[in-house]
Amino acid sequence: MEGDGVRRHGHVPGENRAATKQPDTRGECGECDAFMDTGRQPLWQEEPAERTRMPDPVRTAAVRAVIIVALTLIQAMVAFLCTLAGSWYAFPAVLCTVASTVVATWGVLDVWVTRQVWIQRHGVRSQPSSTARELRRERRR
Repeated sequence: MEGDGVRRHGHVPGENRAATKQPDTRGECGECDAFMDTGRQPLWQEEPAERTRMPDPVRTAAVRAVIIVALTLIQAMVAFLCTLAGSWYAFPAVLCTVASTVVATWGVLDVWVTRQVWIQRHGVRSQPSSTARELRRERRR
């Protein structure tokens, strides 16, 4: 990606400098100048997240579950296609798909259990009048 304007000049092609109030640091190539002087709006705008980020253990379990489910779906597709083709591999593939379905179910349940355990250990997200916050204050004293 040698011709990428981001790497050489530190800005995104198509970014409006007047809107972002960044100093003019144009490169020597003139490649980015054609994008910068158009006055167009940026392709996307950063918006604050409405929801808070998932806790790390829950996110780890969720990523693991997504990977396992994706692999199970691929394995099921292979088993289905092998069955249609009449391949010898169809029977072992179906058996492995059944086992993978059990593992995928465990992975999805693991996300739910990990989330519940995290909420129990760290408390709920509290509002200023919440009893959970008052209990934490008392524990700190």
